[in-house]
Amino acid sequence: MRRGEIWWANLPSPIGRCQALLISRDSAYRVRTSITAAVITRTIRNIPVEVALNTEDGIPAKSVVNLDNIITIPKALLTERITELSSNKMTQVNSAILFALGIENIE
Repeated sequence: MRRGEIWWANLPSPIGRCQALLISRDSAYRVRTSITAAVITRTIRNIPVEVALNTEDGIPAKSVVNLDNIITIPKALLTERITELSSNKMTQVNSAILFALGIENIE
């Protein structure tokens, strides 16, 4: 497991089985039993907290990573690796996280 991978996750109701983008730092996966992820959804609202994904990114259907929906889940709920996002997509994810949390870029 590593940051930027998308996995199938069996989350509790009401979410259920979904795709989740792993966003914890890489070193956390070796030592933590829970990790931070962002839910991927086919509900697209074209807002700054979303990063658009499609089959070219290795997922089954046109979707978005919604960075307003960041969750901490047990690693045991992750069932199958789907793909890993490109560095360009992860740069977009990083920007969306900053926007979602109201953090201004520090230069």
